[in-house]
Amino acid sequence: MYSGENGNMELKYVHTTCPYCGTGCGFNIVVKDGRAVGIEPWHRAPVNAGKLCQKGRYAYEFIHSKDRLVKPLVRENGQLVETSWEEALALIAGRFMTFLPEEIVCLSSARTSNEENYLMQKFARVVLKTSNVDHCARLCHSSTVAGLAAVFGSGAMTNSILDIEESKCIFIIGSNTLEQHPLIGRRVMLAKKKGAKIVCADPRCTPTAKQADLHLSMYSGTDVALLNGLMHHIIENGWEDSAFISKRTKNYEEMKSVVMQEIYSLPNVSKITGVPEDDLKTAAEWIAQSKPSALIYSMGITQHTVGVDNVRSTANLMLLTGNLGVPGGGVNPLRGQNNVQGACDMGCLPDVYPGYQKVADPKNHRKMESIWGVSGLPKAPGLTVTELMEQLAEGTSTVKCMYVMGENFMLSDPDLNKVRKAMKQLDFLVVQDIFLSETANLADVVLPAACYAEKNGTQTNTERRVQRIRKAVDPPGDAKADWRIICELAGCMGYGPQFSYMNEAEIFEEISKVTPQYGGMSYERLEKPDSLQWPCPDKTHPGTPILHTEKFSTSDGLAEFSGIEWKPPAEVPDVEYPFILTTGRNIWHWHTGTMTRRSKTLASEVRTGWVELNPKDAKKLGIRNREKVRVLSRRGKIEIPSMVTEDIKPGVVFIPFHFKECAANLLTNGALDPVAKIPEYKACAVKIEKIEPQESKLLEGQL
Repeated sequence: MYSGENGNMELKYVHTTCPYCGTGCGFNIVVKDGRAVGIEPWHRAPVNAGKLCQKGRYAYEFIHSKDRLVKPLVRENGQLVETSWEEALALIAGRFMTFLPEEIVCLSSARTSNEENYLMQKFARVVLKTSNVDHCARLCHSSTVAGLAAVFGSGAMTNSILDIEESKCIFIIGSNTLEQHPLIGRRVMLAKKKGAKIVCADPRCTPTAKQADLHLSMYSGTDVALLNGLMHHIIENGWEDSAFISKRTKNYEEMKSVVMQEIYSLPNVSKITGVPEDDLKTAAEWIAQSKPSALIYSMGITQHTVGVDNVRSTANLMLLTGNLGVPGGGVNPLRGQNNVQGACDMGCLPDVYPGYQKVADPKNHRKMESIWGVSGLPKAPGLTVTELMEQLAEGTSTVKCMYVMGENFMLSDPDLNKVRKAMKQLDFLVVQDIFLSETANLADVVLPAACYAEKNGTQTNTERRVQRIRKAVDPPGDAKADWRIICELAGCMGYGPQFSYMNEAEIFEEISKVTPQYGGMSYERLEKPDSLQWPCPDKTHPGTPILHTEKFSTSDGLAEFSGIEWKPPAEVPDVEYPFILTTGRNIWHWHTGTMTRRSKTLASEVRTGWVELNPKDAKKLGIRNREKVRVLSRRGKIEIPSMVTEDIKPGVVFIPFHFKECAANLLTNGALDPVAKIPEYKACAVKIEKIEPQESKLLEGQL
């Protein structure tokens, strides 16, 4: 606490963790008179050492927004009206008990704490007796969980953010790191300053690509072809790490037989990807000859119908070059949201309990029943949210009820017209959130929740680091922390003893008993600024900064190569829809904009979306920069300002997905990866139409 010279100003500084991306930056919330009034550096924060990006710097501005939810709402005569907690919870409990387990779905949230995610999946399984529990990892990194687990036995980032700085070569593919994860981008730049070579593969010349030593300007959806081509050239030149391959891997010959096919020779890969052959040669040499090399990827890799194939191919490349289990190496998927790693760890997936323990394994089933003090837990995996939306829209789903915590799928899911159609099939929808989001607007009951600054807990960042969040201010009105809401609802449904926690520390104590990777963690240990990275199996374990140093997490300790053939996206350009659309984030905004667009500073920087197109394409269409245009796919259409720029590859267009008034996800394709059930956000076919002057005028001052 700081008092001013006159003694009339008292400021409280509360250490906490950022609510935005998966980097997990720490900062101080500045509190005066019970209100968050600013953000100040916390120099002992392990990930960012006091540095912050734009979103973190202004992460206090939305906390006291006038349109925060402050009371429960129920729908009466088509309108949402205020009610008491007692009436809202009684209504929900009564309605929930009318549905069979297979008729109800719970959606957890990567925006909430580990404790709250743990309770949501426990509520689904213990109270509602359903395995139908999922969250937004299905839309961003489910292909990472499935793909890396198949190769390494673990679906997590193998290395730490800090040791990226020790890399000699960093290959970034499917990630605009400097905008999406700026403080990880800082580590990349520090590595470059030390002499590391930076290779960036992206259809756009992003800020990340502009800082790279080599930009591979590829077509979206050609990742496997590109990666196979690099491996083809490495093997052809004898640059593979034979000792590592022999000692620590299996199935190498299977992978080799695929990548050495003629289709993956560099001349052919150049034709598929659009990347010059000489650039492919340079990239392959740098990655193979500069040890250690690190590979960084994000949703440009995962959000495809071949997302799992893409992920396994990145692993193949790092195994081939022996860059696993060493500082400055590894396969490093950057998680999108602040706690998407933690929500997965907590078992908010339909097929696993906390710690990725399979629901279908009778041993795990007995363990959870014993710890939770219940019987009758569901024995089979449940539905993924993407499968659910498809079935609801088609009218083939048995699901009639949904309980949603902190998700806004009416902007975040692909093919939004289909999602809206799906929502109309539900009999009862409950949404728990901090604002009346587009999804909450459709609900039968809306419950007001506390935001990150109004509660205690933990969250787990992209490098598996478990960190504290700390309460700085009280929630507005009658809003409550999500964990309290879940406990009270469970009590209304007769499960008070199983949800009788007094505070967040008690919940975390149970998490450590249930989840092997968290077994040695406690709030006491997490009070230290450097926190802990899982696996941390016992109270004396220091945590694990780097995975797979001696053996992999597979049954035999060996990593498994696989032969992956390139397949084009589910929807490719044609005469009617000649462009490839890809989507992504902007440094000033976050996902559906629920928080950042309520930040005065961030909203003033970028007020609406845009579509990027190459000058050659713009000239053919007769479109000027900043002109309002119409973008259409087979699923929907939007009107949006154009941004004519050399930073996008001809034939490719880009739209950020934060803006409801020109929602990119009205256009995107809901086609799914067959394994991870993740949608193909990053590649679909669109056309662009010029809007005649009588239809619209130029948008001024929007970009």
